[in-house]
Amino acid sequence: MHLYDSAVETLVGQIKALIDKRNLGVGDPLPSERELGEMFSSSRTTVREAMRILKAYGVVDVRPKVGAVIIDRRMDAVFELYSFNTLELSRQTFLDTQGFRQLIEVGAVDQLFERATSEDIVELRTINDAMREEDQLHVAAQHDFRFHSKLVGILGNKQVNEIYRIMKPVMLKIMESGVNRMKTHGVSFDEHGGIADALESRNRFAFQYRMSQHLEAGLALFKE
Repeated sequence: MHLYDSAVETLVGQIKALIDKRNLGVGDPLPSERELGEMFSSSRTTVREAMRILKAYGVVDVRPKVGAVIIDRRMDAVFELYSFNTLELSRQTFLDTQGFRQLIEVGAVDQLFERATSEDIVELRTINDAMREEDQLHVAAQHDFRFHSKLVGILGNKQVNEIYRIMKPVMLKIMESGVNRMKTHGVSFDEHGGIADALESRNRFAFQYRMSQHLEAGLALFKE
């Protein structure tokens, strides 16, 4: 690591510590670049690079006539990085992604049964109908994602919603592959319908079985 890189990383850590020490929140201003340089004995170039990194992290924003202020776009910053993920859709990517989704969509059955309303069921069925009627693969996959996003949205957990938003690019790749294989046979539509039926009737066994089968269905698309 170059000395300059080390100095920038050190300063980033110092500014984060300053934010914690002063208990700064969203909208609060940071000291000016000159003040930060004097405070931490850093060059103007080092301070500017540290601020650039903090901005990329979604922690600060530099505004005209105001300077640097605290923001909270950390999840957006991660999403932007993930959106450019060119990772090949491999069997392992499929297993990791669907395994995580099983933990949420199958594991949260009790919370779903407790929170789901009749309006939620109607919306799930409406999304599923739109997917069945759609001829364009990428649009059908979008409806597929909407179905599952709506399902986890019933949980009312903002962090889970954000994680699904971040995972959307990879999930859409999986869904496009799945919809392409299943749509001819109407399998995807029927599976979603069965999931909605089980949720409406609060049938734990049927819900967990149908959801697990649905999430595992595309595995045959990937070689060992």
